[in-house]
Amino acid sequence: MKNAIIIRYCEIHLKGKNRGFFEKLLKENIIKSLKGIQHNFTQMHSRYLIEDFLDEDYDIIIEKLKKIAGIHTVSKAIVVPNDFDDIFTACKELCAYKKGTFKVQTNRADKTFTPDSMQTSMLIGGKLLETYPNNLKVDVKNPEFTIWIDIREDKKTFIYTDVINCMSGMPVGSSGKGLLLLSGGIDSPVAGYMMCKRGMKLNCLHFHSYPYTNEAAKEKVIDLAKKIAEYNGGINLYVVSFTKIQEEIHKNCPEEFMITLMRRFMMRIAERLANQQHDQTIITGESLGQVASQTIESITSSNSVVTLPVLRPLIAFDKIDIINISRKIDTYETSILPYEDCCTVFLPKFPAIKPNLEKVIKAESRLNVEKLIDDAFLNVEKYVF
Repeated sequence: MKNAIIIRYCEIHLKGKNRGFFEKLLKENIIKSLKGIQHNFTQMHSRYLIEDFLDEDYDIIIEKLKKIAGIHTVSKAIVVPNDFDDIFTACKELCAYKKGTFKVQTNRADKTFTPDSMQTSMLIGGKLLETYPNNLKVDVKNPEFTIWIDIREDKKTFIYTDVINCMSGMPVGSSGKGLLLLSGGIDSPVAGYMMCKRGMKLNCLHFHSYPYTNEAAKEKVIDLAKKIAEYNGGINLYVVSFTKIQEEIHKNCPEEFMITLMRRFMMRIAERLANQQHDQTIITGESLGQVASQTIESITSSNSVVTLPVLRPLIAFDKIDIINISRKIDTYETSILPYEDCCTVFLPKFPAIKPNLEKVIKAESRLNVEKLIDDAFLNVEKYVF
């Protein structure tokens, strides 16, 4: 009798003839995440198995698995031979400290095993009631816990009671590469997480406005990038100085277009960096109508200066939805630290909510756009997590 962790996926089942590619990629991501932790990794039909791990590493392994896109659920199971007495002994051990209503659910992939699935569930359930008459009661419709018995063809049976929900989605790396515009706010880390969940490998770009924003603001973004890296299998963060661009816009252009012009510069810089890093798309944390720079007119203006697709995974989310996810992925408390980002520098009192594109282009013509972008690339900082 020994312990194992069963790893299951769900959406990969839909991939037909390409399924092997996704299974292999998920396997590689799991092995990479568990590097340095003692374990034995094997692949079963439509699932993976981790065995021979140290008991003290169990919680660490589970936390890592919960952050791997593509994993649907995991369970810690007792592994025994396909023998009725061994199976009952394992079930008895699992129920030793449990109280309440239960049912037994058996899956019998090994058709040579007797009795059949329904009889196994009935017999094991009856013997458990005899063993723990004061603690357990059967309820097959709405039990407080279920004992799952999975009898496999390779003569191994897995018994477990807990099913832990994980990230689901598709394996990171299966949906190309993207560049995430990472501010210090709540939204962009959540947008990054959502794209990891859909299988996209990310790089991050942050705009820093020293001395108007201090080093603490940059450290905050570094901490956020580290948190996203846990879901992304590592990440590169690029930090670009945005100070000169903001000063030139403030000095030469109408105040109401300050944010609009900033966004257009950000998109141009993002596209150049994305092309250098072979990223296929730009990702932002914008939500439609949330602030002045996120109206459809503002979005149209910023989109017009790039040819790469711009993905906005939060476009239809309200703020409560976004905050709930940020709490779930442990970025919220970092995001709300009171350090300003570049978007709050030179903030106009009355920003253009529906900027006219012709007027925006006319205002932008007062600036040497290419020179400002070239200068911004002279001192790009890179952090690898």
